[in-house]
This record gives sequence, structure tokens and C-alpha cells, in this order.
Amino acid sequence: MRVLGIESSCDETGVAIYDTDKGLLAHRLHSQIDLHAAYGGVVPELASRDHIRRLPLLLRETLEVTGLVMGDIDAIAYTAGPGLAGALLVGSSVAEALGVALGVPVLPVHHLEGHLLSPLLSATPPVFPFVALLVSGGHTQLMRVAGVGDYTLLGETVDDAAGEAFDKTAKLLGLPYPGGPALAKLALEGAPGRFRLPRPMLHSKDFDFSFSGLKTAVLTAATAPDFTAADRADLAAEFQAAAVDVLVAKSMAALKHTGLKQLVVAGGVGANLMLRAELDAAAAKRKARVFYPELELCTDNGAMIAFAGALRFIAGERGPAEDGCFAVRPRWSLQEITPPA
Repeated sequence: MRVLGIESSCDETGVAIYDTDKGLLAHRLHSQIDLHAAYGGVVPELASRDHIRRLPLLLRETLEVTGLVMGDIDAIAYTAGPGLAGALLVGSSVAEALGVALGVPVLPVHHLEGHLLSPLLSATPPVFPFVALLVSGGHTQLMRVAGVGDYTLLGETVDDAAGEAFDKTAKLLGLPYPGGPALAKLALEGAPGRFRLPRPMLHSKDFDFSFSGLKTAVLTAATAPDFTAADRADLAAEFQAAAVDVLVAKSMAALKHTGLKQLVVAGGVGANLMLRAELDAAAAKRKARVFYPELELCTDNGAMIAFAGALRFIAGERGPAEDGCFAVRPRWSLQEITPPA
């Protein structure tokens, strides 16, 4: 079965084709970073309009690189939520229209499930069950994953997510959009420890997170009378170290609690090199292993949507009974989805 995946939840347009026999055939991605940079963040209306422009081009490119035509597609999966309503509607309407035109099934996919399962696309994938650390955009969660759709929430952020804290801290330090990667780059020039920032909820004895207080501590330090531009790298390094310390400690505690030896890390923050190094080192001490998606699949992409949809199609799941009937869900808890019927 060849599954076409469409991702348009926020500021990246992704298209991919996954073959259940041959694996990922191709994927194409367009980032809107340059479009939104002037505004310091994503402008929903601009994001939606850009998805409309990019999707047909990316679809054509993906088909060309595989040598396939639209008639070779057996099913379509698209991101139905969570995300920006207008952006989601672009992807869902294109997917449903193609489904009707081709006479193939169409399946709405949960964006976070796509991230959660994306490490299974790697050359050395994990096997169920495992613990998953989801650090994607506005989400920071620890889950126990027993199978597709079988997810148990262990803990989540009570305020800002890790990715939000990275972006907001970067803005406080005068770094360009997108802030997270810029902050990580600046941190390489500094040294943690010169500034002492808190590690929120590090000893809370649960699996929840909190990063808003860490961001506020950065603001306090950055607005001190003696703070100079030369101090920014050290403050960035300390912020990154504090956030990583909490993510690593909670992840290791979740492994201990569940008795599992596999940790999956998914989402954009999962590309952070310091986080990867610290998780690998901590897991090795526990004789555990950490799995990541390929770096190009850490951000939003069509490959993870095509793959998640393929797994559900294989299990027999189909979309709404009525062709072309769809509804996007800008707010959609991962806890609401279930194993394939």
C-alpha cells in the first residue's frame, strides 16, 4: 500500500509517500521561516496562504522523484490536529478532495502521534513498549507507548513547553526567529554555571514539567544593570543546561518507573545536540537506549504523517464513512485517540 502523507499544522508544509513494503519512498518539506521572520513568530493567516501555494508544488515534486503518478496512490493521511485551524484546513481539504477524485480512503492523523512514531522510520527502530519524550513546539510530555494508539500519559508541562521556553528565552536575548536553534548555537560560545538558573520541578517526584519560571529567571538576569551583550552566551548556555537537566532527569525517572529500557525522543527540541548527548549518557548508565528520528524528521514533516497513517491503515482503520466529510481539531489531546479499530 502506498500512502500519501500531508502535513500543514503550522509553519511547515510537508508531503511524503510511504510504501508499506518498501518504506519511505520520498518526502518534500518547505519551511516558512523566512516568511515569518519579520514578525518574530508565526502569523496564522500567512501560514495558511503559503500552504495553499506550496502543497501542489511539493506534491508534484514528491511524485516526480518516485516516478509515480496520482493513480498509484492507495490511501491518503493528513494532519487533522492539533495546530492552527486555517493551516489544518488547507491540508485536510486537499487530502479529502484527492481522496474523492482518486476513490481512495482518507485518514485524519494526530500530529503528535506522527512525531511519537517517527523514530520507527529509522534504520534501527525501537520496539513496543517504550517510554516517549515528546518535545514538539507547544508540547512537552512523557508517555508510555505500548502500541499504535495505546498511549499512557505519565507527565506533561503545567505551563510553557520546552520549545516555547527556548523560543521565548531567545527573544529575551535578542536572537532572531526561530529562537530555539539560534539559542543552542549561541550556547556553544558560552559556559553554564556563571549564571545560576533554577531547575523547575526537578525534585517534584512526578513526571510533570514547568519552564515558565526558568524563562522568568532569564529575564531577571538579562535585565540586571550589570548585564552586557557579552554575557548573553553564558546565560544561553546556562538556560540550555537547566532545561536539559530537567528533561533528562524526568525521562530517566520515567524509565525507572515503568521498568522499560527504551526511550524515544521526538519533536523539534529532540534535535538539540546537548539534549541528545546528555540523554545518551544518562541512559547508558541505566543500560537503556535512546532512539531518535533522523534529524530531518525532527521538525514537522509529511513522512511521519504518511507513516502513522500507514500503520493505522494496515490495522484496518479507515476515515469517515462519508467521502469528503472532515473536521479539523486545532485542540486535540493525544489521550483522546485510540488503537486502530
